[in-house]
Amino acid sequence: MTESRPWFLYLLLCRNGAWYAGITNDLDARFRAHANGTGARYTRANPPVRMLASRAYPDRAAASRAEWAIKRLPRERKLAFLQGDSAVDAGPEGNATTQAGSSQPS
Repeated sequence: MTESRPWFLYLLLCRNGAWYAGITNDLDARFRAHANGTGARYTRANPPVRMLASRAYPDRAAASRAEWAIKRLPRERKLAFLQGDSAVDAGPEGNATTQAGSSQPS
């Protein structure tokens, strides 16, 4: 049996300074889609500058719950959430990574 690919919650820094949160099962392809204007409507008007952070989840449902949770946090707590800060974390199911050099308003 093949192992399923993880889903990711990601946070983008957009050209207008806003942060955009979304989910995907392919971070590189999704970032390219946003950058090329074929991603979400918001990032077509406000292209991403770089990916701030991402966090892996075992399935789409878990990633969707995390996306819902992060969109309700104040901006200053969003990165801590993705980095696994237990004071802000919605659950232990994700693994965080930050990506300082890569690309719904939050």
